Amino acid sequence: MKRINLIVSAALVLSFVSTTNTSAQWVYRSNYSEGLACVQDANHKWGFIDKTGKVVIPCQWKYANDFREGMATVEDNNKWGLIDKTGKVISPCQWETAEVFSDNLIKVRDANNKYGFIDKTGKIVSPCQWKDVGHFVEGLVRVQDANNKWGFIDKTGKVVIPCQWTHADDFREGMAMVLGAKYKYGFIDKTGKLVVSCKWKRVEKFSEGLALVVGARYKRGFIDKTGKVVIRCSWKEAGSFHEGLAPVEDTKGKNSYIDKTGKVVIPCQHQWTSVGFFCEGLARVRNANNQRGYIDKTGKAVIPCQWKDGWDFLEGIAVVKDSNDKYGFIDKTGKVISPCKWKKTELFKEGLALVKDDSNKYGFIDKTGVLVVPCKWKYAWSFNEGLALVEDDNGNCYFIDKTGKIVL
Repeated sequence: MKRINLIVSAALVLSFVSTTNTSAQWVYRSNYSEGLACVQDANHKWGFIDKTGKVVIPCQWKYANDFREGMATVEDNNKWGLIDKTGKVISPCQWETAEVFSDNLIKVRDANNKYGFIDKTGKIVSPCQWKDVGHFVEGLVRVQDANNKWGFIDKTGKVVIPCQWTHADDFREGMAMVLGAKYKYGFIDKTGKLVVSCKWKRVEKFSEGLALVVGARYKRGFIDKTGKVVIRCSWKEAGSFHEGLAPVEDTKGKNSYIDKTGKVVIPCQHQWTSVGFFCEGLARVRNANNQRGYIDKTGKAVIPCQWKDGWDFLEGIAVVKDSNDKYGFIDKTGKVISPCKWKKTELFKEGLALVKDDSNKYGFIDKTGVLVVPCKWKYAWSFNEGLALVEDDNGNCYFIDKTGKIVL
């Protein structure tokens, strides 16, 4: 079975844009995050403005990143530090790198190339002693020690699972994949207990209570959180469970879907050359003519295979591409919301989707397909916090609201 990954259309995703407007105060500006936008002045220093355009943090930094959880990382003299939304320095610029994580923690790297964590007051939570670290997930973060072994620490910096594994992945559903000494995979719980022995050639993270495993002869099956094989390893290919069903492929290359007991609920279909995961009650399928369509959980083709490509539904809307490589939008009945006439699109965000027309200009449509912001911008970025960053043909940058009105 061919894996289908969610692909976002190739519209611009740059965080910062340049402006050559001589009447403008800023050389660069970013989109808004947590009410503030990062800007660069003519002296190439960075600061922040609010949604009225008022400078709330003066341009004094060599570089700055967007705010996250009330904090932003800033650079000075090639070192990184941390500020709050008033501009107050929380942690001086002393780190080689700094990155704001979730749960009010910041990953930092020192001059010895070791990682640690500080909190939003600048206090060191975990000293810089780790060769590598992951992200906090379900209250724990994986860390690698000097011996290249992996373990986990909690938000206080306490080692709760000693570094003993060749590799470890983030927790999901209370379980984390680990790689043992013989290069076989298993799972541990949050106490560090090995609840699924390291005997599998490959595993995937738990999803809806079950994890995909690869056993003998590279056949796929599923285990539960006790390590019990609930669906024997008999499938040539398989994907994780989504919305109660998992896509599988047999040795003859036929694709079908099984439930959590292993029962085939949507039988193998010769006309499907690939299938995807269920999302909002529908799954993408591709026929022998390389056309994409959608089925429901009974296997009924609710949207016939007629598209060159299609993406998963999000909030009842999916992006599709026709034979002319133009993009459009459909609803879950297959009704065309916006015809395939766009050269590029992005997914809907804050109720509007970025589109690019044949003249290579950007605008925005709403969920009924109405062009609410005309395609007149050389570049544009999706809406964030009610505003979108746009640039005209002269390199002048503005923020517009959802009616297309220039507000800043």
